[in-house]
Amino acid sequence: MSQSIDALETPCILIDLDKAEANLKRAQDYADAHGVHLRPHIKTHKLPSFARRQVELGAIGITCQKLGEAEVMADAGIEDIFLPYNLIGEPKLARLRQLSERVKLAVTADSAFVIDGYGRAFADSATPLVVLVECDTGMGRAGVQTPEEALALARHIASTPGLVFGGIMTYPATGKAAEARAWLDAAVAALTDAGFPPKIVSTGGTPDLWHAHETAAATEYRPGTYIYLDRFQVAKGVGTIDDCALTVLTTVVSRPNDGRAIVDAGSKSLTSDLLGMSGYGQMLGYPDAVIAGLSEEHGTIDLSASKEKPAIGERVQILPNHVCPVVNLFDRVHLVSGGRVVRTERVEARGRVD
Repeated sequence: MSQSIDALETPCILIDLDKAEANLKRAQDYADAHGVHLRPHIKTHKLPSFARRQVELGAIGITCQKLGEAEVMADAGIEDIFLPYNLIGEPKLARLRQLSERVKLAVTADSAFVIDGYGRAFADSATPLVVLVECDTGMGRAGVQTPEEALALARHIASTPGLVFGGIMTYPATGKAAEARAWLDAAVAALTDAGFPPKIVSTGGTPDLWHAHETAAATEYRPGTYIYLDRFQVAKGVGTIDDCALTVLTTVVSRPNDGRAIVDAGSKSLTSDLLGMSGYGQMLGYPDAVIAGLSEEHGTIDLSASKEKPAIGERVQILPNHVCPVVNLFDRVHLVSGGRVVRTERVEARGRVD
């Protein structure tokens, strides 16, 4: 039986089911129209129900950032999982081996050290582990730095018992899809010329989702935030505020003066990520209010430029700057439609830092 949003304790997460579904369908329709294979990243929602829905709509599988997330999704019946992260240490490698016996699995590596660890864990496996080479195409994070290094690791993977070279992957820097395309094209050419044509070329990122079809070499695309969107994605033109499906419901608990309000959502409810924007989110209904500061359980709202000001006890919704870390701060989320709570779900993969 549904309940009113007014009955919920704050702070809490609200997910508009209709908007989330529309976002999923919009992306899948785009992908289908352009012949792009989606492999959504579940780090944003961490919910098995949404992962299953993404596959139902046409995704070829899912992406998980952590081994623990992948185990949760495998338990939920997801059968095709990509783990684009260097997995190091015998306990993790033992779990990876066990997971590989349950689902179709692929991983990444950007060094011989990581590849050798996979090799030890899978040397006697009846099913070899598919390993992709991670490539740094401009993000400045993990990944080999040149196509030549990618080729060297491809050779190392192919010569290691228990492993098979699956291809290459990257997470491009936002707004630099063209640079990533050039990097990937060069790598594909080098690998193909050397006899290691990559079966998989995996790229991703919600900010450049609507340009995914422009990377001809890619065989799959890994968007994550597209299911909910957030303030940053709106700033990048991926969608509008009206498309954003997730908000944090919070209560005004203090009005110390005319220019300031305090809400019960602080750094333990809202991300401290600014991502180049002013304020720690956007308070819906009060466009000129600025979320100027966060302490652990307090959010400080600057109302000095706002004509309309919320009252003590008023409940307001905040659109996060970056929705992914916000989800990881809550044990459960409330799925709503038409102003009513349809159901409440545990964030099953939350806190799976391993």
